[in-house]
Amino acid sequence: MNHWLAGLPPEFQSMLLGLIEGITEFIPVSSTGHLILAGNLMGWTDARAKTFEIFIQLGAILAIVWLYRARIASVIMKLGSDAGSRRFAWSLFLAFLPAAVVGFLIHGFIKEHLFDPTVVAWALVIGGVAILVIEWMAPESHTDDAFAVTPRTALGIGLAQVLSLIPGTSRSGATIMGAYCLGLSRRAATEFSFFLAIPVMVAATLYDLVSSGSALAPGDAPVFAIGFVTAFISALVVVRAFLRFVSHASFAPFAWYRIAFGLVLLLVL
Repeated sequence: MNHWLAGLPPEFQSMLLGLIEGITEFIPVSSTGHLILAGNLMGWTDARAKTFEIFIQLGAILAIVWLYRARIASVIMKLGSDAGSRRFAWSLFLAFLPAAVVGFLIHGFIKEHLFDPTVVAWALVIGGVAILVIEWMAPESHTDDAFAVTPRTALGIGLAQVLSLIPGTSRSGATIMGAYCLGLSRRAATEFSFFLAIPVMVAATLYDLVSSGSALAPGDAPVFAIGFVTAFISALVVVRAFLRFVSHASFAPFAWYRIAFGLVLLLVL
C-alpha cells in the first residue's frame, strides 16, 4: 500500500489518527482496522506506531468514563451495600474475562501476523454480512437496561468479544451484536458495550505499554498527547450521537459501510 500520507507533519498525522479513533471506537466498524489502514497510508507500521494506536484508545475510553461518571461512581460507592451494583460489577468481570485470557495468550501473534490491511478488509466484509444476518433474524429483546444484564448473559457477550481480537472485526461490533442476540435492546446492548470497553481497553493499553515501552522515546510524548486529546473530544461527540441513533434505528447502515469499505480495500490491495 502506498504511503501517500507519509509527508504530513507528525502532529497532523497524530491528530488525524486520534480523530479516526474517536469516531470509530464505539460504533461497529472497527477502530483498530481503520487505524491500521490509516497507519499504513502514513507509513506508521513499526512497533512504536502500533503502541500509539493502542494508547490513543485511552483517550476514547476516557470519554465514556466522563459521560457515565455519575453511574460509574454510584456502582463503585454501592458495591458493599447494593446487590444490583455487585451483580453488575460481576457481570462486567465475566464479560471481560474471555477476551482478556485469549488476548494475553496470543497477544504477540496478533500484533505480528494480524495487524495487516488484508486481514482487516476481510474482517470488515464478513462482520458486515454477520450484522445484516442478525438484523434479518431480529432477535427478541427482553432487557432494556445495561445494568440488568445477568452474569450468564454477560459471559456470552464476553465470548462474542473474543472475535474482536481479529483486527477489523470491531470490539464494539462483536459485543453489541452479541448482546443484541442475547436479548438486550439495541440501546442496552450499546451501553453495556461502552461499560465493558473500560476494563478491556485499559487492560490492553497498559499491557501493551509495559511490553512495548522500549520502543518509545521521550520525544514521542507530544505526538501521543495530541492523538489522546483528539480521540477524547471526538469520542464524546460520536457516543452521544450513536446512542440517539440506535434508540430508533437498526445497525444495517454500519453493516453496508463495512461491506463497501472492505470490498474497496480488497480491490485496492
